[in-house]
Amino acid sequence: MKTTKDYIRTIPDFPHEGIMFRDVTTLFLDARGFRMAIDQLLHPYAGMQIDKVAGLEARGFIMGGAIAHQLSVGFVPIRKRGKLPGSTITQDYKLEYGEATMELHDDSLQAGGKVLLVDDLLATGGTAEAGIKLIERLGAEVIGCAFIIDLPELGGRAKLEALGMDVHVLCEFEGA
Repeated sequence: MKTTKDYIRTIPDFPHEGIMFRDVTTLFLDARGFRMAIDQLLHPYAGMQIDKVAGLEARGFIMGGAIAHQLSVGFVPIRKRGKLPGSTITQDYKLEYGEATMELHDDSLQAGGKVLLVDDLLATGGTAEAGIKLIERLGAEVIGCAFIIDLPELGGRAKLEALGMDVHVLCEFEGA
């Protein structure tokens, strides 16, 4: 029986030399693999109150939309600066080489709402941390963070757990 990891291809030296890119589009292409991943991402949260699913740009939108559909709840996109048309709040975060900014519509979550944060890959945890801060600034609570892939050597899981987050991943890959 195939595991989630079996559906993910590795592309060496993308986007630049020395990077082993973990490509989840091959997982998304396979109906059985995609359904399996969505079901496995949801499993730890079965029976919990979840009011919204928040997805981090961009592949988090694909999984987040599918998970929100399964839960019959709304989906909230957390996007890179300048991509949302309405009034937003912003959160800067550090990248390996520089900084970036994530945004969230300021009316997308209700105070006290329970939110599941999803993305395809957990590396350093910077993007997810920015998403968590945005969600919490609107008064909502992150009940969990779900990812397809973790790159443990980069420390993202430890960073999120230090923030008190429940972190669920489907598979791990060594290296960056």
